[in-house]
Amino acid sequence: MLTRRDFLSTGGAAAALGIAGAPAIVRAQNWFSDTPFRLGVASGDPAPDGFVIWTKLAPEPFAPHGGMPMSALPVLWEVASDDRFATIVASGTATARPELGHSVHVEVTGLEPDRPYWYRFRLGSDRSLFGRARTLPRAGAPVSSLRFGVCGCQHYEAGLYTAYRHLAQEDLAFVFHYGDFIYEYRSDYAFQQGLPVPKVRDHRLRVLYSLDDYRAHYAQYLLDIDLQAARSRHAFLSTFDDHEVENNWVQDFQQHGDVPPEIFALRRQAAMQAWYEHMPVRAAMIPRGSFIHANRALQYGNLASINLLDTRSFRSDQPCGDGFRPFCPDVADPKATVLGQAQESWLDANLARKDAVWTCLAQQVMMMPLDRRRSEEETEKILNLDSWAAYDAPRNRLMRRLAGVDNAVVLTGDEHQNFAGLLYDRDRPVAVECVTTSISSGGDGQDKRTGTDMMMANNPQLRFMNDQRGYSICEVTPEAWRTHFMVLDRVTTPGGTLSRRATATVPRRTVALDIG
Repeated sequence: MLTRRDFLSTGGAAAALGIAGAPAIVRAQNWFSDTPFRLGVASGDPAPDGFVIWTKLAPEPFAPHGGMPMSALPVLWEVASDDRFATIVASGTATARPELGHSVHVEVTGLEPDRPYWYRFRLGSDRSLFGRARTLPRAGAPVSSLRFGVCGCQHYEAGLYTAYRHLAQEDLAFVFHYGDFIYEYRSDYAFQQGLPVPKVRDHRLRVLYSLDDYRAHYAQYLLDIDLQAARSRHAFLSTFDDHEVENNWVQDFQQHGDVPPEIFALRRQAAMQAWYEHMPVRAAMIPRGSFIHANRALQYGNLASINLLDTRSFRSDQPCGDGFRPFCPDVADPKATVLGQAQESWLDANLARKDAVWTCLAQQVMMMPLDRRRSEEETEKILNLDSWAAYDAPRNRLMRRLAGVDNAVVLTGDEHQNFAGLLYDRDRPVAVECVTTSISSGGDGQDKRTGTDMMMANNPQLRFMNDQRGYSICEVTPEAWRTHFMVLDRVTTPGGTLSRRATATVPRRTVALDIG
């Protein structure tokens, strides 16, 4: 029987068998105790001529290196124009490298615009489940409608991924994931209405520091079959927020300030590599140290221009000690930034373009500078200092730029609640913001949190608030943008029922918001 050392030196034998024969050697020597495709498949970053397809080889997801040998392996891939794979339109071989945890990112090109395709992978005799993805219409092509999903904040311990099972069954062009794909710590309890309750399920690890920690954590999340279903059904536009690294991080500043930046940068570097390894994103987003170039744009015909932002990597440290606190002078710091100079300039150039009916900013933290008071005991205005509300100078600059943009919509996450409201440049409304609730973070929730009525009264720009779990569906036409807030009655037990809680409608050419 071949030893591990024997296997790693069988290059001549593998060559004699052909490139597809190398995995067969691995299989014959019992290297794989289970299918190597246990973490599923996914697609992302669609274009008019293709998209990215992804998988990650991990027959034993929690074993060192996912149970894979420390060798690069060839993975066959196929894209078909039908779900029976009768007509293969693209195929090839990708290399799964141990340096990237045996993840595979294939940038498929040469496809027809604005239509669905199906894809799958094979390693030796093992074949993945198949996935589905749509290409985009050509940039500038006349388009009469767009329907896509918005989701994020999926704390594994707080609830089941029932929302993803429903999302998988929607007819969508793609899904924007605003971040918090994982949560980087294990909790002692879950909380409902501020009170501790038993957790729905447990994280295996207490806290994450190393690349191996983060890889194992992603594996635990991706073994959820409902999450796999959604990722196999729709192309995802993936971004990250804070919990992919640590709660409320920005640049190389750790939340509590008790870790030197140069040390925290090492943790961030491990986290960013793990994020890249598990997301269906392009090679342009491979980490350079602790940095990923995550901001990018998508053009959907002549109907919508979607700008994906990174509100973590370049942001100034949160003022006033972070958290939910009253205003302090540092909120008005003229040197503060959220996007950083280069990303802000990139966004300015995109906002100056007039080649789509709708302009969308898809990002992570709330732009509306809300007064967060929920009780009469709170006498001073309370701000969320991890949101744009804590950064007057960059927020005001962005509002001035949005004043020159027709039909602007901002999509946001992070809050574990649904919100819809208006964004203002001084006294003039310039855009609409729709904030999508969490997949599971926060547990079952309720229609309204305590103090919702007070928040609505203190914030006239707000039109809607809701505290249930779920996702959003955006239906876009030349005449209107509609965001449907889809909510579940429960996520802490199986079988949650989905319903449409409300629809936020934005008419074309008018910065107004109707809730129905």
